[in-house]
Amino acid sequence: MKLAAIEPPRSRQEELGQFLTATPVADFMASLSGSRRGATRSTPRDRWGVLVKAIVEVFCERWTSGAVILGIRDTKRNAVHLNAKALAKLGVTLDSAAKIPDVIVHYRAKNWLLLIEAVTSAGPVDGKRRKELKDLFADCNAGLVFVTAFETRKSMLSFGNHIAWESEVWIAEDPDHMIHFNGERFLGPYPDVMPKNR
Repeated sequence: MKLAAIEPPRSRQEELGQFLTATPVADFMASLSGSRRGATRSTPRDRWGVLVKAIVEVFCERWTSGAVILGIRDTKRNAVHLNAKALAKLGVTLDSAAKIPDVIVHYRAKNWLLLIEAVTSAGPVDGKRRKELKDLFADCNAGLVFVTAFETRKSMLSFGNHIAWESEVWIAEDPDHMIHFNGERFLGPYPDVMPKNR
């Protein structure tokens, strides 16, 4: 995998997350939504790109307004786009071999780092993946929130038995609703993934 640095924000508006993403990431996402010449139906990879776009444009605006995108995994190009400088300020250092989530979002208003998996054919936040992410982001000084995003309820059904407890599910076709898997809080970090410096 390649790491591509995201350019620093060019304006105060971008810095505050009002555009949610830097130009290189926006360009990357736009490239995912275009259909390939001669293609008669979308592949899981094409649908994945559209779902990532929905996460950034719809999920983030609805559930984490003002948040900043710090990372997107580019499966089409086998690359990772990270804002390494902003992640480092949160105590996170990732390398190209790391199995990062599809989208990393810093919700500064609550100091949460949302680790989002976009699922079109595989890869929800199950128990094993939750532990992997917890270990990968162990030094983070923001609370971790684990989210699995699906296109539709129907696409979620085959993964229902695998979703990790203490995680969230968002479905793009019903963007104003979330499914919370157990626990005492809704859309927030649990004690085992709170910053150590508290």
